[in-house]
Order: sequence, then structure tokens, then C-alpha cells
Amino acid sequence: MQPLFDVVEVKAHPNYRLELAFENGERREFDMTAYMEKQPFVRLQDPALFCLAHVAYGTVVWPGNIDISPETLYHGSTAIGP
Repeated sequence: MQPLFDVVEVKAHPNYRLELAFENGERREFDMTAYMEKQPFVRLQDPALFCLAHVAYGTVVWPGNIDISPETLYHGSTAIGP
């Protein structure tokens, strides 16, 4: 079983990228591009809405009840510098 780490910080960047900090201290980048044509994420194509990403309940959420699982974020992201 793979460990589950909560997201503790998020910063939305242009081109649908999320800079994430996890509770284990890792900093990672997640590319949302592949999700932007799928529901409910299609609504996040508006850059003003995408940049409203914030952390709640250990994951990334947006207004309108849009969220993405911390497992998806962790396992689909790449490590970035300290």
C-alpha cells in the first residue's frame, strides 16, 4: 500500500500547473493540462477561476465544489527543488 500524503500548500501557475507542498515536506509540480477537457475541470479553463486553487481537507479545491484527490496529485506530479 502506498502512503497517502495531504497537500499543505498550493500555488496555481499559468498553463494549468500546480506547485504543491505535501505534509512529508516534498515539493512537487502537477500538470492539470490533461484534465482540462474533462468534467468538472473544464470549468477551470477560466484562468481567473483556476488561480483560486486553495487547500482544504488535505487536497486542492476550487470554488464550485471542484477538487482533485491528493493521491492523484502526489502520484501524478514530479519532484521540484527544495
